[in-house]
Amino acid sequence: MTSLVISGTSLILLLPALVMAAGGGKIDIMVIVADTRGLPVFEAWWANLYNESHLIFTVVTVVMIPVIGVVFGTIADFFMKFLGLDLEHRELAEH
Repeated sequence: MTSLVISGTSLILLLPALVMAAGGGKIDIMVIVADTRGLPVFEAWWANLYNESHLIFTVVTVVMIPVIGVVFGTIADFFMKFLGLDLEHRELAEH
């Protein structure tokens, strides 16, 4: 039973490597890149970062998301205080 499961799993995992693309013949590995022509400076940098290193692109993205969240939250807090909404000293309705 175990060898049957291993054989089935191996077949499922290796089958895509054995299947030929439409048209047959030798195929090359597909490379996915971002088109950077005509992009503004920041977007071109971002796309080039994606094209050069997916790992660095991922790390920069993961770091930037919370930083941008903190910046937007701070700006929203500033505007709330400017409008007179003090969310730090409010009394909660739940008891």
